[in-house]
Amino acid sequence: MVTLVDATLAHSRLSRDLLAHYVQLACLLEVSAAKPGNITPARNFSDTTYADMVRSGLALGPAFARRRARRRGVGELIADAVSATARVTNANTNLGIVLLFAPLARAEATRPPDESLRSATERVLGQLDVDDAAATFAAIVKAHPGGLGDAPEHDVRAPARVGLRGAMAAAAHRDSIACEYATGYAIVFDTGLPLLTGALGDGAPTLDAIVSLHLGLLAFRPDTLIQRKAGASAAQAVTERARSVRAGTMTLEEFDASLRGPDHKLNPGTTADLVAATLLAALLTGVTLP
Repeated sequence: MVTLVDATLAHSRLSRDLLAHYVQLACLLEVSAAKPGNITPARNFSDTTYADMVRSGLALGPAFARRRARRRGVGELIADAVSATARVTNANTNLGIVLLFAPLARAEATRPPDESLRSATERVLGQLDVDDAAATFAAIVKAHPGGLGDAPEHDVRAPARVGLRGAMAAAAHRDSIACEYATGYAIVFDTGLPLLTGALGDGAPTLDAIVSLHLGLLAFRPDTLIQRKAGASAAQAVTERARSVRAGTMTLEEFDASLRGPDHKLNPGTTADLVAATLLAALLTGVTLP
C-alpha cells in the first residue's frame, strides 16, 4: 500500500531529478523522429544502432542530474557524460549532444527563478576556463569522433592554453557546436526554438514537429559534420535539398534516400545534435511536447 508519505517522497525525488528526465527525454525524442539521413527506429548505421542511441540517451540522465550539474563545472560534466556513454556502447553516439547539453544543464541547475535559461547559459559560458577546456579536450579524444581532423589552433590533442569558450570560438567558423558556445546558443534560441514551437503551434504531432525542426535547421545552415566528411559543396547541396523539401519540390522520402550511403558521409549529425539541444531547451523553458 502506497502511503501519503511515500507519494510525497516520490514526488520530491521526481522534482529533484526532473533535469535528468528532461535530458533523457530530449535524447529519446530526437532519435525517435524519422529525421532524414539520421539513425531512426527504422534505420541503423553499420557501426551504430537505434538501440545504441537509446542506451546512450538514458545514460546521460544521471550524468547531468541537477545535483551533479550544480557541483561540477562544464568540463567535468562533459567528461562524466562521455564516460557514462562509453559504459553502454562502443560507438560515438552522442558527443555533440554532450557538448551542447553540458552548459544548458549547468545553467538550469544554477539559475535562480528570475534568471532566464538563455541568460543563465550565457553566464555559464562566460565562466568557462582552461580546466573546462582540458577536461573537454580529453573527453573529445576519448570519444573518437568521426571527421575530427587537425585544428590549426587549440587542437584537442594538445594541452589546453585558453578557456573552453575561447577554444570553441576559434572553431566556430567550421563547427556549429563550437559556434553555439561562441554566440550564446544563437542557433538553438533564435532559430531552433521558433521552428519547433511554430510546428507545434500549427498542430504537428511531436515527432513530426521534430522532423520539421530538423529540416528547418538544415535549410538554415549547412551541416558541419557533412562539411568535414564530404566537403563544403556537399554540405551546401544537402542544405539546398532541405530547402526544396520545405518548398514542396522534393519529397521527404527522396531527400532521405539521397543522404543514405554505406559511409554515412551525408549524415547530418551536427544538425541532429542541435535538434536535441533545442528539445532540451524547450523542455527547460516550459514548452509542451504532446
